[in-house]
Amino acid sequence: MTPQELTGRSREHIVDIDSPRCAVHREVVVPLRQMRQAAALAGIDLVPVSGFRDFDRQLAIWNAKCRGERVLLDRDGQPLDALSLSAEQRVSMILHWSALPGASRHHWGTEIDVIDAAALPEDPSRLMVEDYADGGIYAALNRWLDRNAAQFGFYRPYASDRGGVQPEPWHLSYAPVSGPALAAMSLTLLRETLTEAGIDAPEVVAQRLPEIYQRYVVNVDPPPESMRA
Repeated sequence: MTPQELTGRSREHIVDIDSPRCAVHREVVVPLRQMRQAAALAGIDLVPVSGFRDFDRQLAIWNAKCRGERVLLDRDGQPLDALSLSAEQRVSMILHWSALPGASRHHWGTEIDVIDAAALPEDPSRLMVEDYADGGIYAALNRWLDRNAAQFGFYRPYASDRGGVQPEPWHLSYAPVSGPALAAMSLTLLRETLTEAGIDAPEVVAQRLPEIYQRYVVNVDPPPESMRA
């Protein structure tokens, strides 16, 4: 990918598809459809609720959380009053759940957040860890992904708590493309991308950028050994 594609400032690598309706990297289209077909045989309607997200969209999410215009959660998923927090505290809380603009894996088009539409949730956009645990509405989906996602090239980069991004059992990554994309990312590219980008709490972000890069960008679960051969 080009630097612009890696940081969400271009969508030349992205394809919009209708079934399922989402935007993903061109190399993700076929394996995603194959995975959906296989899941359907198990009674699961695997549907992406989020795919490609460009830089401007990620910037809007970041700034809205920083300004208290969008819900800001603590590490336990409880709502916070953003305006009662310092800029340093707001940046820390945002990073638990949302990527820094330019550093989101969703920029690559290799990442999808998935639900089981057959489970008929009241709010399909709600993504909670407990919903994917035993007894949750997406427990069957979670078990199916554990057994089958890898054969289609997908894995979960946020499967465990590594002290950075909170676990996201709904987040799938297409390893054949996301692996090289992560390797191509750099602190220098991220710093250049954020220069004059209009990000809120700019002083805190600039000061913490090396730590943010190490803790929240490269600190992810690796693909299974079978996918690294």
